[in-house]
Amino acid sequence: MILDIRKELINAGLRLAEYKLITLTGGNVSYRNPDTNIVAITPSGIEYKDLEADDIVLLDLDGNVVEGKRKPSSDTIAHLQIYRERKDIHSIIHTHSPYASCFAILNEKVLVAQTTMANEIGGEVVVAEYAPVGSDDFGLNVLKVLGDKKAILLKNHGVLAFGKDIKHALTAAVMFEDTCKVYYLAKSIGQPVLLNEKQIEDANYIFQNIYGQ
Repeated sequence: MILDIRKELINAGLRLAEYKLITLTGGNVSYRNPDTNIVAITPSGIEYKDLEADDIVLLDLDGNVVEGKRKPSSDTIAHLQIYRERKDIHSIIHTHSPYASCFAILNEKVLVAQTTMANEIGGEVVVAEYAPVGSDDFGLNVLKVLGDKKAILLKNHGVLAFGKDIKHALTAAVMFEDTCKVYYLAKSIGQPVLLNEKQIEDANYIFQNIYGQ
């Protein structure tokens, strides 16, 4: 199972590059095993195309390395802080996806004007206060504003996406960027018409409970 998770983390990173949500060594992917609380996370400063399974680092929730020869992501502290507080989150993906990051550097939340965002994210996405990479404030600032949403903007930085597993976190990251692109383009033309709370709830319910096989 550990080998499978390591391969899944690498594959998620490759997909992020494929969808142009990251460039070069940017971003990171992690997964917390709900039974053991062992966290698998991508290493710092290596492109996903160059990663092997044993490059993935395993840690406990206190940050002690359980297995691995590489330095874990520089955002590891934030991942662990979130996992310790949010038992419902089992995967975190960090990107610098361009359209979403535009709103992060504008310090502007993304409102729900499209069913795609209501489906996967579940509501508006706000901006967490700025914190240096690797600082204790990084994850704490995210937890202050995250709520029940599947994504958060990082002021002057990028995006975090969350899921019950790697697949769902990846879906949230990809769909959020796609929504931000449409929202950005719509704002360049005029004023987007927003969905109301009932429309958001209905769209999210259908996507979570009816859509798909």
